[in-house]
Amino acid sequence: MFLVRPAVASDLPSLAEAARYLDSVNLPHDEAKLAELIEHSQAAFASETDAGEFLFVLAERGADGQERVVGSSMIFAQHGSRRAPHSYFDVIDDERYSESLDRHFRHKVLRIGYNYAGMTELGGLVLVPELRGHPEKLGKTLVFVRFLYIALRRQRFRDEMVSELMPPLEADGTSLLWEALGRHFTGLSYQDADRLSRENKEFIRALFPQDPIYATVLPPAAQERIGQVGPKTKAVEKMLTGAGFRYAHRIDPFDGGPHFHARTDELAPIKQTRRLPVAALGETLSGQIAIVARLRAEAPHFLAIRTRVSETTGGLVLSPSDALLLQAEPGDEVGVLPL
Repeated sequence: MFLVRPAVASDLPSLAEAARYLDSVNLPHDEAKLAELIEHSQAAFASETDAGEFLFVLAERGADGQERVVGSSMIFAQHGSRRAPHSYFDVIDDERYSESLDRHFRHKVLRIGYNYAGMTELGGLVLVPELRGHPEKLGKTLVFVRFLYIALRRQRFRDEMVSELMPPLEADGTSLLWEALGRHFTGLSYQDADRLSRENKEFIRALFPQDPIYATVLPPAAQERIGQVGPKTKAVEKMLTGAGFRYAHRIDPFDGGPHFHARTDELAPIKQTRRLPVAALGETLSGQIAIVARLRAEAPHFLAIRTRVSETTGGLVLSPSDALLLQAEPGDEVGVLPL
């Protein structure tokens, strides 16, 4: 059985094992950083108003009741502020034509930009390799459960959302764009700059050129990485664009990965999420597949499963086993997002 819930301290060993397959700024393969992230996430889930970082884990529950974290996803309620702005490169086309030479060129230009007001960011998505392609579509559950939570707690999140997708990287994790550009302005390796940017973004504003950069002067292999989605992230791109995200012609200043943006209230999963009472417990084999979640005042503050549900006049029909996982009884309200 699989259950989505907030991360807790006891998840640290299996979360660290899952994080090594991503090892990103948002979800580093670093137990000390992950422990700190879990603590911040628990505070965010417990609060009714504060913005924060929300770390969801997909827990596989064995027959003995023991749980192992096999995946995760995250929401950053506000990514970007006056002290730590959201940084990016705008990708602009610049056309030049010489009448005397009859030569026409279209150049790709990168211009550094900053967002101080902040957007809600989706990140930290990972699923252990042996469960990718699982018939229960566990990756899709981890992607979409965040939309359900945002819909249920809409006032806590921004009106615009961003998701920064991973580009193609070299086998050793190197970014060709960073080697051709960022390293020359910072003197840092891609991995060091990526880690540093989580705590300190000042060096980006201080060291990156503020004037437009013509990508034409970069090596062809680096140019090709600009705005490209890596092969392991193609499925995520498909799910996000299906939900309503679009490429914003902006990229990550470190690795060139594309930024996908959306207006929060225009996203299909946000609009499709409903609140329904649990009307009864019973047979649901002929119902629709959905993510069903329950908000709770006490810990765990959020529980969600992918399951089959049916509706009656009085609300939702859940199977007894699903109700047990959600710690829900008839009369309790749940959020429902059809898949």
